[in-house]
Amino acid sequence: MPATFTVRPATAADGAFLADMVVEAANWRQGGARPRHDVMTDDEHRRYLAGWMRPGDAGFVALDGNGEPIGAAWYRMLPRSDPGYGYVGTGVPELIIGVRPIWRAHGVGRMLLQRLCEHARAEGFARISLSVERGNFAATLYRSEGFAVTQSGIGRDTMVKRLR
Repeated sequence: MPATFTVRPATAADGAFLADMVVEAANWRQGGARPRHDVMTDDEHRRYLAGWMRPGDAGFVALDGNGEPIGAAWYRMLPRSDPGYGYVGTGVPELIIGVRPIWRAHGVGRMLLQRLCEHARAEGFARISLSVERGNFAATLYRSEGFAVTQSGIGRDTMVKRLR
């Protein structure tokens, strides 16, 4: 597989692909395949997509050499009344990231994370947050990109990166 890919800003038309990436993120464990329908009808996951692309939403999509989407990272502002897994406070965007399994460990997630954090910094955000289940190898990537655990929950950690 050629490890060449490009990254472009996400658009309103990327909603269906972002849904695929929520399913990938939910199914990160080897053999842990929750059916797409189960993930997408779960309120805990649906909040990351409902009404994409609303004001305050931003993201990036990675494309393989044929222009097919292979990964995405995006953030949204979730209200205190409907917080996400990685909610830390009003005014802190929460990011979601997913990469197709065959493209993991090829730098796609790192590039998406870097572009999204650069964008959030440029938009004036001081911090960005995410949630990661314990045991997910992606936590190593997040730590290497400056995220630190700020809260530990049942089986998952909330991580925050300072942007300025």
